[in-house]
Amino acid sequence: MATAPSQAESDAVLDLARELIARESVTPDDGGCQPLIADRLAAAGMSVESIDVEDVRNLFARHGGGSPHLMLVGHTDVVPPGPEGNWSSPPFEPEIRNGTLYGRGAADMKSSVAAFVVALEEFLARHPEHEGTISVLLTSDEEGPARHGVRAVVPVLEERALLPDACLVGEPSSRQRLGDVIRIGRRGSIQGRLHVYGRQGHTAYADPLDNPVHRAGPLLAELGRMTFDDGDEYFPPTRLQISNVRAGTGADNVTPGELEVWFNLRNNPNSRSEVLQTQLRELVERFDPGRWELEWRVSGEPFGPATGPLPGVVQAACRELLGIEVRPDTGGGTSDGRFFGPRGIPVVELGPVNATIHQIDECIAVEDLALLPVLYRRIIELMLGPEGAKCA
Repeated sequence: MATAPSQAESDAVLDLARELIARESVTPDDGGCQPLIADRLAAAGMSVESIDVEDVRNLFARHGGGSPHLMLVGHTDVVPPGPEGNWSSPPFEPEIRNGTLYGRGAADMKSSVAAFVVALEEFLARHPEHEGTISVLLTSDEEGPARHGVRAVVPVLEERALLPDACLVGEPSSRQRLGDVIRIGRRGSIQGRLHVYGRQGHTAYADPLDNPVHRAGPLLAELGRMTFDDGDEYFPPTRLQISNVRAGTGADNVTPGELEVWFNLRNNPNSRSEVLQTQLRELVERFDPGRWELEWRVSGEPFGPATGPLPGVVQAACRELLGIEVRPDTGGGTSDGRFFGPRGIPVVELGPVNATIHQIDECIAVEDLALLPVLYRRIIELMLGPEGAKCA
C-alpha cells in the first residue's frame, strides 16, 4: 500500500504539473517552463543558471557542495501533439477526468519535472545543511536532435568539476504501476544508411546487373536475418531493424540509379559501435553489391548496469513508500542518461507509467502524480540526508 502524501504536496505538484502542461513547449521550444522552475528553485535556496546553446534552453541548479553529488535530470520539451481534434480535450489545456490528468507531457515528462521541484523544495526546507550536493539539469532538447541540450552541457560541467556522482532521471520507466520498473542502463542507438549505386535506365533495355536493387537483394535479406549472440543477464542481444528502403524515380519504366537502405541498431555494452561497423562492412563486402557507401551515426552509446548505492536506494524507497519490489531493466529507447552513463556515472531512471507517452490523450493518474515528489524526496534523503548513503 502506497504511503499517502500530504495534501500540501499533492496540491503543489498537481498545480505545477498543470501549469507546465499548459505551456506549449514543443521541442526545442521551452515555452517558458524553465523560467517558472528557476524562480521556484531559487526561492528554495538553490543557485540557478541558464546554459543556453543555440535555440535550446538548459537550466542548471544546485545546492550544497562536495560529494556525494546527486543530479536530477529531465526535460521540459514535448513531442508535437498530432491532430488536436483527435484528443478528448485540447493537449495543452490540462484536464482531470476520472482521477487522471490528461495533456501533452503529462507522462513524458512534465509530471516528473514538477515532482522534482516539489521534492527539492520540501527536502531543502527539511535539510538545509544536507551532506554533499543536490542538483537538477533540465533541457528543452531531449525530444529533438539532442545536440544542444544535455550533450552540450555535460562538457561545460566537466570543465567546472561539477559532474555528478550519480544521476536520477525522471523518464517514464514504469510499466503497469508506479515504480514497478526502473532503468539501470540503456542500449545504444546507431543509425546506418547504406547507399548502393547502379545505372538508371529504361526497363526494356537495362542490364539487370546495373540495377542496384537486383544486386543488393541477397544483402538485404541477410541484413534482415542478422542476429547477435551478445546478450547477458542485464541486456538483451543487439538488434538490427531496417527502417526505410528507397529506390527509383517514381516511374514504373525506369530502373533506379541508387538504392538507399536505412537501418537502426540497438546495441548493448558487449557490442561497441566500432565492432558493429566493421561487422556490417565485412557483410556488404562479402555480398559485393557493386559500388557502395555506408553512413554511420551513433546517437547514443550503451551504458550500465548502474553501480554504487543509487540503484539500491531507489529500490528501497519504492519498497518503503509503494510496497513493491522493483524490477531493474535496460529496455526502451534512449534518454539523456546516455550522456552520463558512458562516462562511468551511475544512472537510474524512475518515472510514471509509460503506456501513453507520445500518444493521443497522454495522461498520468493523479494518485501517481501525488506520490512522485514523495518518492523523489525520499531518494534524495537516503542519498544526502542524515541517514544517507555515500555515492562518491
